[in-house]
Amino acid sequence: MVTASSSARDPEGLNRMNVLITGGGGFLGWLLAGELLRRGRLVGPGGEEEIGELRLLDQGFARPLNDPRVVAVTGDVGDREQVFAAVGSGADAATAIFHLASMVSGECELRFEDALRVNLDGGRHLFEAARGVPGRSRLVFASSIACFGGDEVAFPFSDRSKLLPQTTYGMTKAICELMVNDYSRKGFFDGRSARLPTVIIRPGRPNAAASSWASGMFREPLAGEPCELPVRVDQPHPMTGYRTVIDSLIRLFELPEARLGCDRAVGLPAHRVTPRDAETALRQVAEEGSRRLGPIVATPDPRIQQIVDGWATEIDGTRAIGLGLPQPPPLIEIIRHYLSDFGTG
Repeated sequence: MVTASSSARDPEGLNRMNVLITGGGGFLGWLLAGELLRRGRLVGPGGEEEIGELRLLDQGFARPLNDPRVVAVTGDVGDREQVFAAVGSGADAATAIFHLASMVSGECELRFEDALRVNLDGGRHLFEAARGVPGRSRLVFASSIACFGGDEVAFPFSDRSKLLPQTTYGMTKAICELMVNDYSRKGFFDGRSARLPTVIIRPGRPNAAASSWASGMFREPLAGEPCELPVRVDQPHPMTGYRTVIDSLIRLFELPEARLGCDRAVGLPAHRVTPRDAETALRQVAEEGSRRLGPIVATPDPRIQQIVDGWATEIDGTRAIGLGLPQPPPLIEIIRHYLSDFGTG
């Protein structure tokens, strides 16, 4: 592996940092990598630094990033040795880490042991590897609103709400949030968790996430195809755009540690969207471009509905906004962004 030393300097006198993105072959990992390459720099604990090497760890890479700074590492986050090798050691170590690798919600419900190995053990492997980085690395963990749930918790959910996940996926995210807090308290690394709402609109085909319908109810109609909707048409769900999430992950990384205090988990702001809201926004976009929409077809799935019933339906992102993280644009703008970036998928 050809590496850029974290102690090297660019011609402007800036230090260089090595960056690692787990889940770098996934949709958000790919977008985050592209944005980091475009910016070329990050503000870390020591100030602004140039990105030297950008490592992407994942089981596969469907979308290549042709940049000499990128090193794609095919591996399993559940394998301790592979994770430690990706983080590196000494001057070669990644001092900026974004942990996005995860099994999704539907998979976790069906494959409990695998969920523990990937989401829980994988998180611990990475945290231990980051702990061994010289100095003090900075790490952003992609958590989820699936940490919330249950009828006993006050509505809407906020950073002050009790974590009471109703899925295995949410349980693993909640545990990793607590680990990030404790590792940071002990000074092992400077961690922060971004508690993500459902991210829309993802291109490609549906995946095994129980929230896959949230992107599908936009993506398929925009492509002129029918979308099978497994939940109620009045089902509210917190959603945000992928551009906002990428911006939020970077801003959270660059946020001065003193502003976070002991609570390192920050819930991102979100829209409360129902499939009816989606249809209204889609019709407006269709009228603007004389676009023929595919239908949204009610196809109830009791398993998916049961999972979604245990999730938060509205998020209070006041703390995130106060910390300078962005609010999502209007729903129709998120649709326009998707069409601009991906066409019809």
